[in-house]
Amino acid sequence: MPLLRFLPEASNIDFIGARYYAFAVDGLLLLISIISIATHGFNLGLDFTGGVSMEVKTAQTINIGQLRAEVGGLHFNDTEIQTVSGGACDRPANSCATIRVQPKEGQSEKDAETAVSTAIGPAYSILSRAYISGKVSQELFHAGVLATVLAIIGIALWVAFRFEWQYGISAAIATGHDVFVTAGLYSILHLDFTLTSIAALLTLAGYSINDTVVVFDRIRENRRKYKRMALTDLINLSTNQMLTRTILTSVATAISIIPLLIYGGPTLFDFTAAMLFGIVVGTFSSTYVAAALLIYLPKPAGQIETPAPATP
Repeated sequence: MPLLRFLPEASNIDFIGARYYAFAVDGLLLLISIISIATHGFNLGLDFTGGVSMEVKTAQTINIGQLRAEVGGLHFNDTEIQTVSGGACDRPANSCATIRVQPKEGQSEKDAETAVSTAIGPAYSILSRAYISGKVSQELFHAGVLATVLAIIGIALWVAFRFEWQYGISAAIATGHDVFVTAGLYSILHLDFTLTSIAALLTLAGYSINDTVVVFDRIRENRRKYKRMALTDLINLSTNQMLTRTILTSVATAISIIPLLIYGGPTLFDFTAAMLFGIVVGTFSSTYVAAALLIYLPKPAGQIETPAPATP
């Protein structure tokens, strides 16, 4: 038996009784996200705005801070620089870098490339270059949004097939909320919204539904075991039974992400910040919201709404 327990073996929290507070918190987050996205939109990165991408190499290990300072002094609308490894770039280590810039107003992609080449000097040789058109970038943005929406719909359909349609609707609302609120974080904090951000949202959707399905599965098991128990009591019982597992899983995931957030640098900061925020929001909604939504939907077959009267 463990010498130290962070959580009790059996909790008795009234999750259904606290659902209105949970709905208020989630509703507030949703409202803030909607207002921010409607008024400020997203700070779209180069993936969705177009620009110039260059892969450069030098004869020595790159000082990434100095390289960022040299290119940053050109004051492009957006700049992304990261080291590249593998193949010839490992001789010496970290001797290659990818430089992506969005040209300034009225500046062509060719002029932007020339300005970067001049700034970094002859010590760097250009291995490859690519011009990313704005039209293609906009299509990529729309495709990314569509992929996220279809993923949520697909998750809901799978849950509806695996359980019952009521569970699918609840899962769609909870998962969609988690993804949308996390997308709102990008807008509120003006984080760069790129293809990596789409990957973060899709990853979060999968993580969020995992916690939700675990609770749903325990509800289904308890429905077979306690056939005369009211749905509200059944949800409370099932959520309490899975609470330790949910919290420990979320904490373990967060612990693995926090070092990346602190030491991953600007390249990984936006991704890890969104993931960490999404884990917190997803855990909260999976615990307090997803199952609670079931009481507002038609009751599953064979489920009673109020406890059976006690027999003398």
